[in-house]
Amino acid sequence: MRHLALLILLLHAAPALAMRQSTVELPGPPGVTLRAELYLPDGPVTGPAVLGMHGCAGFRRPDGQVSALYREWARLLTGQGHAVLLPDSFGSRGQGEQCTRRERAILPGRERRADAIAAARWLVAQPFGGPGVVMMGWSHGGSTVLWTANNPEGAPILAYVAMYPGCGVPNRLASWNTAAPMLLLIGEADDWTPAWTCQQLAGRFPDRIAYHAYPGAYHGFDAPNAPIRVRTGLAYTAGNNGQAHLGTDPAAREDAMRRVAAFVAGVRP
Repeated sequence: MRHLALLILLLHAAPALAMRQSTVELPGPPGVTLRAELYLPDGPVTGPAVLGMHGCAGFRRPDGQVSALYREWARLLTGQGHAVLLPDSFGSRGQGEQCTRRERAILPGRERRADAIAAARWLVAQPFGGPGVVMMGWSHGGSTVLWTANNPEGAPILAYVAMYPGCGVPNRLASWNTAAPMLLLIGEADDWTPAWTCQQLAGRFPDRIAYHAYPGAYHGFDAPNAPIRVRTGLAYTAGNNGQAHLGTDPAAREDAMRRVAAFVAGVRP
């Protein structure tokens, strides 16, 4: 109970928690230099580094600043003593958002999996990296988590966190597996990446995947202060109509942050 109370305190105190942010470059897959944002605790690093993989819109706002979703997750995790790295898979290749593109230039199971493997290896080579990392991803990045977990090529990834990923294709593959424990969180009302495929996938690995779905929550439920809206023009949605709801569910957001914080804190080499 004391641990849970501390996590709740961290959540409510998040705006006051200090962290150090810098832009870094690191070697990616052959021919690619990955630009990334690195967040370090304003104090000692006391847990595994977290590798965060952004969604199909990227992790920056139009003004170039990091979006509130990723900034607040970095604030929470650095507040617990974790370094956080956010590689820019799209900007590093001169690409923009992939949400509206039917013919995507950058795929979760191809370029982005390679980015994650390269970034994980870079992280553990840093003084703050430790012996292994926790990989976390949202939406397109959550799908990247699934594909990396299936074939990490020996990358030093100790655990995975998938936030509302696309589970359809992995769920249809009898060969899909996860190389390390996984936490998978999604909204039951998600009409962009449907929850039922993730529930089925997690059900195949009850001892490896901790699954939780939030009733009434949509895609992006963990974004801070984002009113529910309908986004149109999307390339892939559950109903194949190019439309999906997204926005904050405050209760789901708070619960997800508690679950992720506890999961990451419990990861051991």
